[in-house]
Amino acid sequence: MMRSRSSLMIDSPPQRLHLRVQGMVQGVGFRPFVYTLATELGLGGWIKNNNNGVDIEIEGHQAELATFLERLEGDRPFHAILSQLETHWIPTCGYQPFKIHASEQNSSAKSAWILPDLATCPACLKEIFDPHNRRYHYPFTNCTQCGPRYSILTALPYDRPNTTMRYFPLCVDCQQEYDNPQNRRFHAQPNACPRCGPRLEFWDNQGQAIALHASATEIIALAADLIRKGEILALKGLGGFHLLVDARNEEAVNRLRDRKHRPTKPLAVLYPNLEAIQKDFSVSLTEETLLTSAAAPIVLLNRRLDQRWRSLQKESRIAPSVASQQNTLGVMLPYTPLHHLLLADLGFPVVATSGNRSHDPMCIDNIEALQTLGAIADGFLIHNRPIVRPVDDSVVRAIETQPMLLRRARGYAPAPIGRTPSEAMPCILAVGSHLKNTVALVLQGQIFISQHLGDLNSAHTVEQFQSTIAQWLTCYEAKPVAIACDIHPDYTSTQFAQALSQQLKAPVMPIQHHYAHVLSGILDNALDPPVLGIAWDGMGYGSDGSLWGGEFLAIPDRTGFQRIAHLRTFPLPGGDRAAQEPRRAALGLLYEAFGPAAFEIDCPSLKTFQPQEIKVLKTMLKNRVNTPRTSSIGRLFDAIASLTGLCHQTTFEGEAAMQLESNLEPLLTTTTARYPFRIFKNLDGTKVLDWQPMVTDILNHREPNSTMAAKFHNTLVEMIIAIATDWASTLSPAAHPPHSVLTGGCCQNRFLLERAIQRLQAAGYSPHWHHQLPPNDGGIAAGQVLGAHWVLQQQKQPTKGDSLCV
Repeated sequence: MMRSRSSLMIDSPPQRLHLRVQGMVQGVGFRPFVYTLATELGLGGWIKNNNNGVDIEIEGHQAELATFLERLEGDRPFHAILSQLETHWIPTCGYQPFKIHASEQNSSAKSAWILPDLATCPACLKEIFDPHNRRYHYPFTNCTQCGPRYSILTALPYDRPNTTMRYFPLCVDCQQEYDNPQNRRFHAQPNACPRCGPRLEFWDNQGQAIALHASATEIIALAADLIRKGEILALKGLGGFHLLVDARNEEAVNRLRDRKHRPTKPLAVLYPNLEAIQKDFSVSLTEETLLTSAAAPIVLLNRRLDQRWRSLQKESRIAPSVASQQNTLGVMLPYTPLHHLLLADLGFPVVATSGNRSHDPMCIDNIEALQTLGAIADGFLIHNRPIVRPVDDSVVRAIETQPMLLRRARGYAPAPIGRTPSEAMPCILAVGSHLKNTVALVLQGQIFISQHLGDLNSAHTVEQFQSTIAQWLTCYEAKPVAIACDIHPDYTSTQFAQALSQQLKAPVMPIQHHYAHVLSGILDNALDPPVLGIAWDGMGYGSDGSLWGGEFLAIPDRTGFQRIAHLRTFPLPGGDRAAQEPRRAALGLLYEAFGPAAFEIDCPSLKTFQPQEIKVLKTMLKNRVNTPRTSSIGRLFDAIASLTGLCHQTTFEGEAAMQLESNLEPLLTTTTARYPFRIFKNLDGTKVLDWQPMVTDILNHREPNSTMAAKFHNTLVEMIIAIATDWASTLSPAAHPPHSVLTGGCCQNRFLLERAIQRLQAAGYSPHWHHQLPPNDGGIAAGQVLGAHWVLQQQKQPTKGDSLCV
């Protein structure tokens, strides 16, 4: 006969349970939640933070303990993630009330998840606009569900003394909130109010404080008036400075571009609310969810059709120069109380671009910002809460109704990715790529990814790159067993890995660039080989020393890859210079196809060169001087954009490809028309995708750019289908449907990626693309981790048969 729960409470003796919980359990209100739950169930014990998460001891009757375990997972705080839960029954000791103990401090290895910075929650937002609330118009309002985390953290565990909020002792009222289990600010580490917390100041561009003793409301009004006048505001936000200007004011936007030396790259726009965004853009349910999420990223949105064409006629309320001739814009919503208050005062969208010099990290210090941005900004809205590290805005776009991160930073970093190999991974450090650098670190089997650090062309970015690695190794007290890097010998990250290897006594494991791209996609989708990787990007150092970028890599197992196909190579006159001048890529394409006769072809690309330049280029190509060969799809995009007159010289990476994508008129996105191409075999059996028939057709049959752009994209998709079909025919029936991964910077192109996904699915294949990790070089570090992990596995168990490339 079954006993009722009430009889179990009476009959069963008390029991005591020790729980060790890992995951996202620090900085999310998890300890207050456990306290409230245990108190509600009449259980005794305690909870405390440790280096890896939290420890809990809970004592009571069996039924209540069972309920506690069930609700621990089911009712957990919104942002909490329980990645691992260990339970052990231990002898009872007569605990009475449940308590929150001080955090454990010891020398053991640390792996607690650091929570990303979170956008203002609805409860806090309501408070800052309530005239009767003591936090009315207070720009640093937060609670356990929102506010700064990673950007203010100096050490683990996540407690106020280990953050920059240690400089702001709690007042009596805030302390009472912090100590009250019934308050949502119970153990909210950044808790503050106008009496005890950070304060705003407004400076001119000489560093002179204006309205020094004014209220936050008055200071924000000064900043808003500056923007209304068409001037540029430098605003210190959550993870660094932004430069803000009226997005409707063409003259003001161009002034910002001139001062920042950013002539054409699209600028992100910050809107006051979702309704205002929906007037200008088509917003899907996925995109709305992203915009209003706690991560609050920049979301790439398509203009409404009427807005798109009005924009081209300079009639849109967004100034044309914000994103000249582009169908899509990066759009975001306010994500801190300060942004909410400023945008509420303004009532119109503003450009919000990173406050930095070109290629440098965002400024995070007030004096540094004044020195760096003083020649750009007309005024500075600052505060006195120190920022530990720069954290840029994340960028996301929706692909097939699913989010795909293009830049992983605020709101996402440094949380680990949710998918890891089933087997335990050792501590591995991966130093990432040269461009769009991120670093990765494995702790307790979880892969932690840093915020976007940037291109390692700048001394300041290199300094931030090295500082991030040092901070992580110190914060987590990590001891990597291997350091993964790119195989390119001249990459700053590769050279740093070599130096760090000697210091840490850990071997360096170079992983080929495009292989790392594919591994990143495999990791992102929790796949196992066999997998076909389609890795298309600008350029990366190939295993043969040439410049790859249009690769089909078969991953038969965990021993490496086979390069089964690639784009036909062509020379790049001027080497790296061709990456900034698509006309040079076009000339290399023509010379490869037609030899010296290329210089006689009537096309827009050749008309941009001066006679003396043509003379030098002829000599370079004839003698093969500084004309490295590449199989890059990215450079093919450049070449086609120049051949059709769309873009001959660029000021930012991917500009030519964006011009091609933006020329895809809505009515042409459904066409299946394409150009001819052929496939031939190298002597080693590798298949080569020959673009020459396509180029010949483009030159012989001049069509509108919109038609050409659609046919070009479709041709690339059919190249994918051709190689995927050939590869699938080699697989055993057990490996069907064949899995493919679409990765690399070219897969940021929405039309190309979605058309490829649809065609692969229609052909009976199982395509996968990126979600948590960027398809560009921002995802390389995670792929390097998996590559190094597989190498370590093979070292323990030697591979059979022929070795493959790594």
